[in-house]
Amino acid sequence: MTARIEHLVTSGTFSLDGGTWEVDNNVWIVGDDHEAIVIDAAHDADAIATALGDRTLRAVVCTHAHNDHIDAAPDLAARTGAPILLHPDDLPLWKQTHPERLPDGTLADGQQLSVAGTDLTVLHTPGHAPGAVCLYAPALSTVFSGDTLFQGGPGATGRSFSHFPTIVDSIRDRLLTLPPETVVRTGHGDSTTIGAEAPHLQEWLDRGH
Repeated sequence: MTARIEHLVTSGTFSLDGGTWEVDNNVWIVGDDHEAIVIDAAHDADAIATALGDRTLRAVVCTHAHNDHIDAAPDLAARTGAPILLHPDDLPLWKQTHPERLPDGTLADGQQLSVAGTDLTVLHTPGHAPGAVCLYAPALSTVFSGDTLFQGGPGATGRSFSHFPTIVDSIRDRLLTLPPETVVRTGHGDSTTIGAEAPHLQEWLDRGH
């Protein structure tokens, strides 16, 4: 049985730099009937645990450490025994939300995560956050982009720990090199494809000057 992708939308708030906003987040579950990983445990551990059912959770993978993507991670990890994995460059952001509970393991560029016979490659894509990562699953023709790439362009870079030229470099060098039919499953909103976003690269480059 090959891995499948399941999708939840959870709602809560995003807070940074003294502001708070209402947000809807995409939570992605990759696995089969026996085991799974969760990409971005956002807002609602109950809903995520219900979707997992009795499957073994292998890892809670964080695309980055903004609070709206990690707020439910410790609760979900405590229920399931699964480790929380985060790129170490995002520890300063993580500690703003969970100062008493560090992640259990690290993510590194090129690292392979495997679940249900499917490999996901960690791509370090800083810009939206220093430790932002995407997860590329070629067998599923999918990249989970977190808040690095959305339908219509790069993720936001107007707040602390973010940098617009860096996110454009990450998208150009790490994501737009993927096959054009690759589905981009984002941290918020609708999915897109690499092929749909690639023609807009020059617009983004121009925006940064």
